[in-house]
Order: sequence, then C-alpha cells, then structure tokens
Amino acid sequence: MSIFGTIMEKLGFMKKKAADAVLGSEAQAAEAPAPTSEATPAPAQEPAVVEAAAVTETPNQEVDVVAVCDALAAKNPEKLNWKSSIVDLLKLLGLDSSLAHRKALAEELNCPKDLIGGDYSQMNVWLHKEVMKQLAENGGKVPDDLKN
Repeated sequence: MSIFGTIMEKLGFMKKKAADAVLGSEAQAAEAPAPTSEATPAPAQEPAVVEAAAVTETPNQEVDVVAVCDALAAKNPEKLNWKSSIVDLLKLLGLDSSLAHRKALAEELNCPKDLIGGDYSQMNVWLHKEVMKQLAENGGKVPDDLKN
C-alpha cells in the first residue's frame, strides 16, 4: 500500500476488510460460469465489475479529518501540532515520520524535485498542504486553511 493510502486508512477513509470482502464476492461472481441455454443469453457481468472498481476507488464515507485528528490528539500524551506539521501528523497517525519516509511520500505525491533535494522545511510545508488537499479530493472534510 502507498504511504498516502496508509494515511487514508489510518484516518478511516477505507475499510480495507470490507472492500476486500466485496471485491472477493464480486470477483467470484464474475468468474463463475453463468448457466446458459441457446434460447436465453447469459446476463452481462460488466455492471458488477464496474461496481467493484468503484468500491475500491471511493471512500466508504466522508471523513471529518479535523475531528478524527483532534480525537487522536486528545488521546496522545505528546502535544502534536498536526494542523501545520507533517511530522506531527505522521506521528499522530502512528506512522514513520523520518526524513526518508517524508521524502518517499513527497515523491509519491509528485513534490517538485527541488524541494525534495533542497530545503526540507519547504518540502515539509508543501507536503502537509498536499496531503490535506488530497484528503479533501478523496472525500475528506478538510478546512480551506489546511489546504492552502
């Protein structure tokens, strides 16, 4: 799974087991031979395949990113500034916040190359805003001030 995908999963965007169960049943239905007779054509399987693809690409529900992160922060003994720090956001989610991991996330999200190899504070700012922007694009409820 991608780093960004892991972030989404930790925030509750995808219910991986539920998606896997649906995909498994859809895949079995698509693979099972349909009983046919020469007079009655078999029903097309395409809609089931399209629905299965939609399940994997679409979050199960809208996630209020601020509410989820605030709830996690309330349980965390560290005072984490997750609203402006990518390092603190990753720590809050229980993910690796090392420079190498942030560089990998930056590459995954198509960060400008000069930021990845240059000023890491600028990369971190870009990365935090981009993560928030992409969470919003994937169905998350994210205030504008965290995306811009």
